[in-house]
Amino acid sequence: MIEARGLTRRFGTLTAVDGVDLCMDGRGVLGFLGPNGAGKTTTMRMLTGFLSMTAGSARVAGFDVFDQPLEVKARVGYLPEAPPLYPELTVRECLRFVARLHGLRGEVLRQRMDEVIARTGLEGMQRRLLGQLSRGFQQRVGLAQTLVHDPPVLLLDEPTTGLDPAQRAAIRDLIGELGRERTVLLSTHLLQDVEILCRRIAVIHQGRIVGDGTLAELAAAVGLSPGTSLEAVYLALVRGTG
Repeated sequence: MIEARGLTRRFGTLTAVDGVDLCMDGRGVLGFLGPNGAGKTTTMRMLTGFLSMTAGSARVAGFDVFDQPLEVKARVGYLPEAPPLYPELTVRECLRFVARLHGLRGEVLRQRMDEVIARTGLEGMQRRLLGQLSRGFQQRVGLAQTLVHDPPVLLLDEPTTGLDPAQRAAIRDLIGELGRERTVLLSTHLLQDVEILCRRIAVIHQGRIVGDGTLAELAAAVGLSPGTSLEAVYLALVRGTG
């Protein structure tokens, strides 16, 4: 469902993403790890078609990101680190606006809104202004926006950052459920979330993929035992690249 080959993005003399190969076929959650500035967000923005690539190619849900951007956008749900919310709208108004942008109308629109509101635990918040919601509920609205057009592929950028433990656990559980139904690329700094949710992990550093596989495979690649913690493996991968 996600296939990138030689994905590259330059900003002037800066190469932010340098020849990234990334492949994910089928359902599940792929953990996408890397230090700040490693290229995670830039990679995700290119996969969604919101940022052009300097070189390489990418296909998402069977469609070429460069040649068929509208087809890709129709099948991708993208949640950036700061969800794009309009504070003066209610939760329901916001979701209706996003659903209409995706072409939903009439009974289909109402049904999808009701489904994602229930799925994200927003039943009691439908008439509340977004600007009055806590960070945790704003994050739920962001996820609801991401899901409203029922996309098979989700790209989630730091979806639990800044949440309290209870909020984080609730969002993490929801992501786990979604991963049983869809292809999910999860970018995060929270290694515990990755250990819980992801069987496969890709690590990017200085714009390049420095590890891709199960935790045991990544540990073996850096000469560590299979039972080594994700933190130790991650640090070995990042530090080993200089």
